[in-house]
Amino acid sequence: MRNISHARITKVIVFLLAVVCLTGAVKAAVDMEVKSIHLSTINEENYYDSQAFVDESYGLIAPLAELIALYKSEENILSGKALTEEDMHFIEETFVDSFPPYEQNPNWSEAESNRINQERYAAYVKREKEKRINEQVKIYYRLIAELKEKEGILYYGSNGEQKFANSQFQKKQQFESYDAYMLFEGYQHKLYPAEMKNSRSIHNSPYVVEELNPQTDVIYIAFEKSFLQQKTQEWLDGKDTAQHLLNQFLVFLAGFILSFVYLIVVIGRTSFKDNEIHFNVMDKLYNDFNIIIVVSLTMWWIFMMVEVFPDRDVYMLLTILIFSIALLMSLSLVKHIKNRTILSHTLIYQLLKKAFLAVKHVFDSGSTGVKVVLLVIGYPVVVAATFFMFPITIGVAAWLALKKVKSFNRIKEGVEQIKNGELHHHIEVKGKGELSQLATNINQITDGLRKSVDSEIKSERLKTELITNVSHDIRTPLTSIITYVDLLKIEKDPEKIAEYIDVLDQKSKRLKHLTDDLFEAAKASSGSMPVQLEKIDIVSLLTQGIGEMDEMIEASALDFKLAYPTEKVYMKADGKLLWRAIENLFSNIFKYAQPASRVYLDVEDLEDEVRVTFKNISAFELNISADELMERFTRGDESRTSQGSGLGLSIAESLIHIQHGKFIVQVDGDLFKVMIYLPKISNE
Repeated sequence: MRNISHARITKVIVFLLAVVCLTGAVKAAVDMEVKSIHLSTINEENYYDSQAFVDESYGLIAPLAELIALYKSEENILSGKALTEEDMHFIEETFVDSFPPYEQNPNWSEAESNRINQERYAAYVKREKEKRINEQVKIYYRLIAELKEKEGILYYGSNGEQKFANSQFQKKQQFESYDAYMLFEGYQHKLYPAEMKNSRSIHNSPYVVEELNPQTDVIYIAFEKSFLQQKTQEWLDGKDTAQHLLNQFLVFLAGFILSFVYLIVVIGRTSFKDNEIHFNVMDKLYNDFNIIIVVSLTMWWIFMMVEVFPDRDVYMLLTILIFSIALLMSLSLVKHIKNRTILSHTLIYQLLKKAFLAVKHVFDSGSTGVKVVLLVIGYPVVVAATFFMFPITIGVAAWLALKKVKSFNRIKEGVEQIKNGELHHHIEVKGKGELSQLATNINQITDGLRKSVDSEIKSERLKTELITNVSHDIRTPLTSIITYVDLLKIEKDPEKIAEYIDVLDQKSKRLKHLTDDLFEAAKASSGSMPVQLEKIDIVSLLTQGIGEMDEMIEASALDFKLAYPTEKVYMKADGKLLWRAIENLFSNIFKYAQPASRVYLDVEDLEDEVRVTFKNISAFELNISADELMERFTRGDESRTSQGSGLGLSIAESLIHIQHGKFIVQVDGDLFKVMIYLPKISNE
């Protein structure tokens, strides 16, 4: 099957099968139209439920109802009594259209104008009424002639004065003796047999007989047995024919769909694994020409079916030829759809593409002045060259101009908003033109300005917090010093004096520590601190530091866990500054770590750099972010009851940065983690 599924002979056979099936489906549909076959007949259960019975009964009831309710007799028509309100309304409307007020003579007086209009109206109405009466007389005799042509159906209609019948029967009992009848008398409609009551005729007849006078007008209809047998047989034959033609149409349609789907799948390829679309000579025809030919052939086929060829044999031969050509061209379009060239392989697209590329080349390489000159000169030339497409040309030009104007207005409005202080406004201009580049440049300027403003606002906020925190932390020991100095002035007891002096010593040292930290933080952040980078063994530095702080570790009951690679790891750093940063981190751990918890120190080799990680559990709830912890004078305890200055992390960060490293703080619940990255030096 793989060998023959895409074979040329297989495609030809399936193509011929598709043409035959399409032609067969069309022939079945045409036969249904020619033979006036209604598909609804298939679903009809019996003759009384059929459209044929509806047409027969309605074709008799309607003329009878008109004769006895409206026309009645020729004398009644000639007297004008058959004219309805609709007739008079129509005559009045046509009079207004025929003699509008603006045709009146302006020199007439109002009385003269009214008199002339009344004469015109009377004469016009009289003439139109006579014309309408003559038409009604013709209709009256035509309806009588139609009734006389009815065979196999007995009828009687009367309005109490005039009678219309084709038999001697005038009593409803006489009509009830037949196998099928319809009686309209008074407000009741009697139908027999029972199947007739479920027929659509019961739903179509009432509006015809609504004009009957229930007190005087009656209509009796009876159907002869031979007539019913003949019509029932004709209905059965029509139902069989409709079913046969429908089955024929569905079979041919299914065959065409299956064969056409198969052709869509295999066309243009030599196998299922073939990803390339193979074209032939016919496929070189532009797709727009292809579509025009297919549409033209379809329109010609429809015109030919309706007007030109009453001979069905000749018609079917031409149908096969037209369908074959249309199907071939449709499959060519399918190839281009598969190849994604349905639009690009059109003459219009190729012409527009060349024109666009030519204009784009000029606009991409020329200045704004050159572009304006080319537009002024080139557009009239394009309009003159494509005068037959002038609406399209001017439409495209208007669209392009409107697009540029909208882009310019968007930029202008955006600049106005930015000027008014809306620094977060972003100007959206799509495309790659000059206006788009201008919008991008303005957005970049806005981004830089917004960042500068945000940085300045943050700096001002930090300055305010710095002043507040410094004032608070310095005022506390300073207040104690002043208080105890005042007490010393009046105290005579030597023991209390010694106690006061110890307190003053502690507070003064605390004040000195705060000022030293503040000075060191300012010096580190300013970048003026000298840096001497050298090869540092970070593991040895950490081990030595932990050893020097052994007493503090024991006092805090913290368990330090140091993890490091088996091979020595060296980093490029300033030993003193690096130790000062690590010392600040140790100090932070001793102050804020949960007592009797573990502290993890990890040294990791990351090829080009070394990462040192400090992890501990905070004794205080860390309900602030890592960025807020890095701000100066921020502590892990918001009550500020600890002895820290809040500058430790800030100083450590500044010290690492001036050594060309990275300092990162992370908070995960109560887990506090600091990571230091510094450049690595090889062991060689």
